Amino acid sequence: MTDMIAATAERLVREHRDRTPFHTLAGLDDVESAYGVQKAYVAAISAGRKAACYKIGLTSRRIQALSCIDSPVAGVISADSVMGSGALLHRSAYHHLGLEFEICVRLGADLAPRSAPVGRDEAAAAVDALCAAIEIIDDRNADYAGGIDGKSLIADNSWNAGVVLGVFVSPPERMENVEGVALQDGVEIGRGRGADALGHPLEPLTWLANHLWAQGGMLRKGDIVMTGSIVTTRFPDAASNYHFDISGIGGVSAAVI
Repeated sequence: MTDMIAATAERLVREHRDRTPFHTLAGLDDVESAYGVQKAYVAAISAGRKAACYKIGLTSRRIQALSCIDSPVAGVISADSVMGSGALLHRSAYHHLGLEFEICVRLGADLAPRSAPVGRDEAAAAVDALCAAIEIIDDRNADYAGGIDGKSLIADNSWNAGVVLGVFVSPPERMENVEGVALQDGVEIGRGRGADALGHPLEPLTWLANHLWAQGGMLRKGDIVMTGSIVTTRFPDAASNYHFDISGIGGVSAAVI
């Protein structure tokens, strides 16, 4: 198994370098092996750079079903791929650039391992701020016609290619009721509510805390977590300006050239 994980991670490095389209990876028998490959792949491409935060994907039950998986998926975001509002994104730097519009939370306290799983109230108490955010994904020209293999998606670091963050503010009382509106060149292209991520933005966070705990890790004070898209993913095909505004939280912008 260890040899398979190392070989598959090396293959992913080559495929990204050679701009090979995303495809189902052989040898991933279960989710655990997929996360093993992800860990090895991230280590290979990070060259010791610090992980700044985590992403959570597949926060829709329908998308999970299409991906043949029954849970969200996690990925690691390196510190050097975290950008502030107004970031400039070059389409040529990606195989196939996608933008996801999300709520990002920041932890003000550790969620340390213990005998019982982390609950949503405990996760809520650990959050000290949140912001509007745009996740950058690179689906490597995936063919969605037959569905996406969830284990291969996990291995490929859940397609994360960075994040653009707005200004962090104190959490509103009812995070599930906030409304986010995405604009392209000033024209609305989609909107969603906090509840669109598994019913509440803190449900994905709670899932991640327990997922990392099961893997021998934990969420720590200062970690930031992307809680999942609440607006349909956009794949820019031309230069455009994007803005995402969340009621009571604020906005974030990015320009694609």
